[in-house]
Amino acid sequence: MGVVLRIGNRVFNSDELSPLLAQYQMLPKLAQEILVDHEVANIDYTEQEYEQAYQQFCQQFQLDTEEKIQLWLDKQGMDRDNLKALVTRKVKIEKYKIENWDNKVESFFLKRKAQLDRVVYSLIRVEKAELAQELYFRIQENEDSFRELAMEFSQGSESQTGGLIGPVEINAPHPKIAQILNTCQPGDLVPPTRVGEWIVIIRLENFIPAKLDEPMRQRMLDEMFRKWLNQQTAEEVSFFPEPVISTPVTS
Repeated sequence: MGVVLRIGNRVFNSDELSPLLAQYQMLPKLAQEILVDHEVANIDYTEQEYEQAYQQFCQQFQLDTEEKIQLWLDKQGMDRDNLKALVTRKVKIEKYKIENWDNKVESFFLKRKAQLDRVVYSLIRVEKAELAQELYFRIQENEDSFRELAMEFSQGSESQTGGLIGPVEINAPHPKIAQILNTCQPGDLVPPTRVGEWIVIIRLENFIPAKLDEPMRQRMLDEMFRKWLNQQTAEEVSFFPEPVISTPVTS
């Protein structure tokens, strides 16, 4: 078998790569890519669509000269035909997503919206309940600002931002914090609450509803495609470990 990969002084042929793909858990990813190739094989595209995708690809990897393109190809072990096939594949996949799920984007977004809304909130976390109670009253009575107390007393990285966190999707924080934020209106100051090992004080600063703009539409298409691909992988792909050949023991 010819050499297909060299790493330092080590060389690998095709027979050696198969068990390595299994060992490093890369076979499922390979199987998914093969499934995708089968699905998009008959997708048509225009030269304009290809050129647009090619330009986007070059911009993504900052390949603004022929020399940089060739260097990138050399590092990837690819040639120009491989590059054309790669860009063409991207075009086909995006068209496949639109053909299959574009009419389902709105309903999928509405199902996901509760997790996609974003919040900006302020947080102080301390270990002692007595200190948390004191800080809460100082904020409530406007004796000190939330920002000042967070910078002085909060024991997490939020102290560096004056307690301010976000914008983040509402399901990004700890589940209990997310539950609290879901019940708040902007400006609400939440009394000290135990969350894991911490006592936290929370104030919702801003609520930013998710909207179905173009970036969100693309995200929804990507999510539905990924969900479909995972399901197809579970249903259609099987892996068979290579048999272990035992060596006879001679006396």
